[in-house]
Amino acid sequence: MEDDFPVDHDEKVLVSLGYKQEFKREFSLWTSFCVSFAVLGLLPSFASTLFYGMGYAGTAGMAWGWIIAMVFIQCVALSLAELCSSMPTSGGLYYASAVLAPPGWGPVASWVTGWSSWIGQVTGAPSVNYSAAAMILAARSITDPNYEQTKWELFLLTTFLMLIQSCISSMPTKWIAMFNSLGSSFNMVVVIIVIVLIPTAATTNPKFTPSRQVWGTIKNGTDFPDSIAILMSFISVMWAMSGFDAPFHLSEECAIADVASPRAIVLTSAIGGIFGWVLQVVVAYTVVDIGAVIDSDLGQPWATYLLQVLPQKAALATLALTIIAGFSMGQGCMVAASRVTYAYARDGCFPMSRFWRKVNRHTKTPVNAVWLNCTVGVLLCLLIFARETAILAIFSVGAIACFVAFTIPISLRVFFVGNRFRRGPWHLGNFGKPIGAAAVAFVVLMVPILCLPPLIGSNLNSANMNWTCLVYGGPMLIALFWFAIDARKWYKGPRVNAKHAMIGQVIKELGREV
Repeated sequence: MEDDFPVDHDEKVLVSLGYKQEFKREFSLWTSFCVSFAVLGLLPSFASTLFYGMGYAGTAGMAWGWIIAMVFIQCVALSLAELCSSMPTSGGLYYASAVLAPPGWGPVASWVTGWSSWIGQVTGAPSVNYSAAAMILAARSITDPNYEQTKWELFLLTTFLMLIQSCISSMPTKWIAMFNSLGSSFNMVVVIIVIVLIPTAATTNPKFTPSRQVWGTIKNGTDFPDSIAILMSFISVMWAMSGFDAPFHLSEECAIADVASPRAIVLTSAIGGIFGWVLQVVVAYTVVDIGAVIDSDLGQPWATYLLQVLPQKAALATLALTIIAGFSMGQGCMVAASRVTYAYARDGCFPMSRFWRKVNRHTKTPVNAVWLNCTVGVLLCLLIFARETAILAIFSVGAIACFVAFTIPISLRVFFVGNRFRRGPWHLGNFGKPIGAAAVAFVVLMVPILCLPPLIGSNLNSANMNWTCLVYGGPMLIALFWFAIDARKWYKGPRVNAKHAMIGQVIKELGREV
């Protein structure tokens, strides 16, 4: 494939989009896929969100919900891959929004997209590491029944994991690619091991739940109708699959990015969707007591489930594999988020952007952006000291923020640009618009659904309230007010480092007519 493109192909594409080459292109299709699959982290993602998938709609929701959601999530991934091929930049989502928006709307479209994407990215590592830390402490509780974990231990352990990942993410690109390649390979192998281990080593009697019960029994854990409960359970799928855009943000470090990066996006979503569904079905067929899993005394439903179906040693071994995979996933999240932060700082979206956008002259990576994200992540982890529902809100926030950011440029491409869209080498042909429309419709439906609390009326209180609206809506409102009051005066869309041409025209100022 590389022989079909000139040596300076990637640099020419990037310059045509208005940026100069600053990173070394040491990622390939495989290593880009590895980072993306590591960010997906199927096993730790599933373990972290088991509370939602199983707790809201039971085994029927797990089995059917993943299939239904994945059809539309794949539409999102395909549409996003098409955008990536057309505009392979680190800040691709908000860059695309600026270019595709109607005249005069480019700045606000890119501003909203950028901040939503950044919120989704920056919540990834803390949410993953919170779950990994909870699993580590759950493992200690299993081996030492007298041990009682504290919030301080959970917070400090989560922070420690983030610090290690930040150090790795500050290394040269080649080293980071190696770490993520190993981590992604481990994630794929572990998923297969667990899928095989659970049904073969399960000690339950009977070993499997009858298919009629698995596929036909909705154990509604909400106060809403069954159909809404199933939709609410989609948070598990959406959060688990929200990392497939990582190759987009790594495209400026990838060789033949306008082909390799979109392929990595589609591969991640497709392979992740298939393996994720198989894992869902395995758990649905083997779980014994859903109520006990959801109300886990260990503070971690996945650990309780493993103890239900496996001997203690096998359960601890599986939990250990999940923790290692979770660390790898957090590492991938940290890398992807740092590239997003760098891209937005490069265009002046943050206070002190000049500092955050610096590329370290030794490692050739955005080290300052890495440590900004780490600091924000540690501050988010302070929610641990509030109610459990507050820290759990970062899972639904991550899903909503990422998918809103995905959908804005897709909707602009489908409903405003139409046939004027400049395709890249990888595209959907005549299917681009209908697939994009399906993706937009799905996200428009799911955003309010994911903000619903599981209980309503007199059953609703501060302990079971869904705080997603506050944790996501608060920062987004601040960003919008900032734009309305001040940023609109100076923010005109992504800034350019060089003259460039797009859609056959020379663009003097991005954010104006294209």
